[in-house]
Amino acid sequence: MKALVTGGSGFIGSHVVDKLRDKGIEVRVYDGIMPTYRKDIEYYQGSILDITSLGFAMHGIDAVFHLAAVADVKDVYNDPYRSESINVRGTINVLEAARNAGVKRIIYGSTTWVYSEATQNQVDETTPLHAPTHLYTATKLTGEYYCQSYSKLYGMDVTILRYGIPYGPRARDGAVIPIFVRKATNGEPLTIAGDGMQFRKFIYVEDLAEGNVLALKEIGKNKIYNLDGKEKVTIKQIAETVKKILGDVKIEFTPARPGDFSGKEVSSDLAKKELGWEPKISFEEGVRRYIKWYKEREEKRKADWDKTDEVLKK
Repeated sequence: MKALVTGGSGFIGSHVVDKLRDKGIEVRVYDGIMPTYRKDIEYYQGSILDITSLGFAMHGIDAVFHLAAVADVKDVYNDPYRSESINVRGTINVLEAARNAGVKRIIYGSTTWVYSEATQNQVDETTPLHAPTHLYTATKLTGEYYCQSYSKLYGMDVTILRYGIPYGPRARDGAVIPIFVRKATNGEPLTIAGDGMQFRKFIYVEDLAEGNVLALKEIGKNKIYNLDGKEKVTIKQIAETVKKILGDVKIEFTPARPGDFSGKEVSSDLAKKELGWEPKISFEEGVRRYIKWYKEREEKRKADWDKTDEVLKK
């Protein structure tokens, strides 16, 4: 089997690539940025908006993991036009290129934010969804609808995965845990939007990647699965966990962000029952692993600069 991972150089995508390779699956990455974390994969450079390049990349592919997206809600809020282009038109480009290439299996990375307007506090894949108030949610829901339409109209087998909030090594620097770790490392205060009682079931990225690969199972065809963490963690607890690991640091509170998802109890029981998936890494252990990776990255950057400086002194 050969899989194409759009956004395979990114945070979640790179870990999905790792898990696919661990299971002996050949991988081709389609991304605008060259992957640097391993050398045993093919790489096609291109934009998700370039359907011709996508078509070339689909040649010989059995399954597509479509993970390329504007995933930071702040980025979507600040630049809705570009975000719509990538998240919505980019998704239909992937689906159409896959259809033209005869690809029959699509795994689509969505989000638990789709439940943000649900009337219930406890939700699962059968929970009725309502019109979203946030543009990020609107773009991801549109992608889900496109996937379902392609499945029904063209016979493509699609699996939709609704991710909880991922964290761990290779996370983008703008996510909440990386921001807190960087600030704590630099002795800066940790700022929390609102009262900090908004909660998520944060999901360690390697656990999330494993769920993506398990979604290839036959039973996963044309299904929706939640892939969320087990522990309910408030934003305040994140700050306190970082403080516990890295030492004393001040925690400050700021006004709440527009359209923030207050948090729902998202059930991942269906993924456990049908895919045999459940999270294995505790939140604190995941944060410790991220901090270890972060420190190693920063030490390597410093060593590289020091080495460059020595070369230039000669």
